[in-house]
Amino acid sequence: MAKSKLLSRIGALALAAALACTSLISASAASIADATIDTSRTANLTLYKYDFTNAAKDGVWKESSYVSTGQYDQRVNDTLGGATRKGDTDATSDLGNGLLSNGYAIHGVEYTYLKIADIVQFSESAKDQQEYDHVEVLYAIDKTAGADMLAAIGLADGKNSYENANNALDSSKWYYQSDKLSAALKNALTTNATTVKNSLETYVAAHGGTKMLETDEDGKTEANDLPLGLYLLVETKVPEMVVGTTNPCFVSLPMTNVDGGMTNGDTNDNITNGGRNWLYDVTLYPKNETGIVTLEKTVREAKADTGHNNASDTITDGFAHNATASAGDTVEYQIISTLPTITSTATNISDYTFKDVLARGLSYNGEVTLEFFKDAACTQSVAKWTEADNKFTATKVENSDKSHTMTIAMTPAGLKDINTANTAANNSNGTLYAGYSNYTLRIRYNAKLNSDESLVYGDNGNENNVVLTWKRSNDRYFDTLIDDCHIYTYAINVAKTFSDGKAEQTMFNHVLFKAQNATDGYYVIAQLNEGEGIWYVTGHTDKEAEATALHPVTWNSKPGQIILKGVEDDQYIWTELETANGYTLLKNNIDVTIKSVDDTTRPCDIYSKDTLGVIQNDPRYNFDGGLNLKLANIPQTQLAHNYQTASATVDGNNVTMLDDEIDTGSTNAIAPLQVVNTKGFETPMTGENGTWALAIGGVLVFCLGTSAFIFFLVFKKRKEQEDK
Repeated sequence: MAKSKLLSRIGALALAAALACTSLISASAASIADATIDTSRTANLTLYKYDFTNAAKDGVWKESSYVSTGQYDQRVNDTLGGATRKGDTDATSDLGNGLLSNGYAIHGVEYTYLKIADIVQFSESAKDQQEYDHVEVLYAIDKTAGADMLAAIGLADGKNSYENANNALDSSKWYYQSDKLSAALKNALTTNATTVKNSLETYVAAHGGTKMLETDEDGKTEANDLPLGLYLLVETKVPEMVVGTTNPCFVSLPMTNVDGGMTNGDTNDNITNGGRNWLYDVTLYPKNETGIVTLEKTVREAKADTGHNNASDTITDGFAHNATASAGDTVEYQIISTLPTITSTATNISDYTFKDVLARGLSYNGEVTLEFFKDAACTQSVAKWTEADNKFTATKVENSDKSHTMTIAMTPAGLKDINTANTAANNSNGTLYAGYSNYTLRIRYNAKLNSDESLVYGDNGNENNVVLTWKRSNDRYFDTLIDDCHIYTYAINVAKTFSDGKAEQTMFNHVLFKAQNATDGYYVIAQLNEGEGIWYVTGHTDKEAEATALHPVTWNSKPGQIILKGVEDDQYIWTELETANGYTLLKNNIDVTIKSVDDTTRPCDIYSKDTLGVIQNDPRYNFDGGLNLKLANIPQTQLAHNYQTASATVDGNNVTMLDDEIDTGSTNAIAPLQVVNTKGFETPMTGENGTWALAIGGVLVFCLGTSAFIFFLVFKKRKEQEDK
């Protein structure tokens, strides 16, 4: 059976426009020259990447008001490329990673393209016993080179190809109508976007796809002088702020223009009426969603050290940005971070590193654990790692200021799990993502308060901050987030004096006190640093006999001082057990209560002190470094908290707390207490004249009485003998 064939390489049909990623259009008058493809020409492809997510939040972009076209649209570039991003003061904005950009432009996106088909025009006739006479454009895909691509979108072995053309034309190729390819790609992405994206990204790379330059400060990249044909376009690298790659798409070069009329009635002289001409200069505006991860660090006193919690794993059970504890106590830290969206290899996480800094008064204690959860409340665990699993490293170093830094970094094995485990993970919105996409990571470790001068006492607190640095597949770009918390501890100064003003050390050697934490029900155990003349809390006991008997020493050239450092904000009962000979003990115990509260006048502005990286999530922060970078154009609500301040009472009376004598900038550090022992009353003494006279008289009376009694007995006995 003879078939009429007409094969012409004249380009693509207008249907190809629907296969483009996103675009906006212009208008020109129709002509024969414009309506047919000039096969001697080449084509150009231009992409603009904008932060549509935050543009919509800021109210400068309504997706429904625009039509995808294929032509450069000045309105879009003016609205998104020249706009002032919220929080900025001029049109030159910046990404969270510190790279300058204009308006909502996204710097650092890489696309890769690959020509996958020639454009052919196929004709068949009823004379050739066909169903009808027609002419149409088809796309010729090599059966060998295109096999993996077709399989990835559900068209393996030429499924849904145009059989008549397959039989009539080059047998080494499959021939497809545009709508069949478009529908297959859409359905495949809907069914399992992650798998399809990964397959197509891999396919393009394996078949020699060409990488475009990364988008610049205008969000722009372009490829010029491309041979005509059908192209597969995939996003292969993204900066950290991009949470979802653009879906892979087919782009016909050239393409027939699309009507760009606006729903709001606006007009654009640059936009032609649709279906009138072929575009050799195709401009696309592929959409990315953007966002950042989250970070929060909190702390609680360990239950074993009378922490006010139920010792549960609940993230709200006693955990807060501020805590008080005694020296020697253990505190439990948690770092919680919501992982970014991972949609394919192009959005993989290449770095997720925490730098945790403990103030000099704290020491790391025990093992670090990482756990991943499906939910933000950390109740649905999916994986738990220890250092022995080799999924992360926890490297600890001592800094020059005696603080300690622990760097928690994911190993290649850990990153692989994060990026690829649970490939079909179904998140709350029903979208299929890869790895631990949008899961919550919880890091836990313990630290101990040192029983020495390294602790900061009072309102300054002991700061513990954590900085998260994270990168995507384009690891030249990064963001940092920071959060912190504070541990507060205090001191009590018992100044012992005597009413007569005497202050010999031998007298103080006989003075003893014991301190009991009445709030938590334990006695204080402490150790004296002889060189400093300071007692440091080292532990506690519920047995009075095991409590430390505290005696005064000379401190700051002042005798009779009991400086007890490392107490928390509780009620303490002081009991004087012994005093110097001849002086009176106190009648009752002494009640010393320390209370700490949030200081609303002192918000914790951790960013003003940060030098560890560029901060994305605080619009107040400015990082100069010679680059004049304005940061944080992607808003994130910081988990705000305040510093704390302390006050004290002695037996219910307010007292003025003293500064920390070492860290002089730390106020309300020491609760002062003065104990005065008075002289005892004098008892009657022997040795005076009258006393001696009375004593001698008594002796004489006693002697005379005794002699008379003896004389009487002798006389009586003799009388009895004479009578016989």
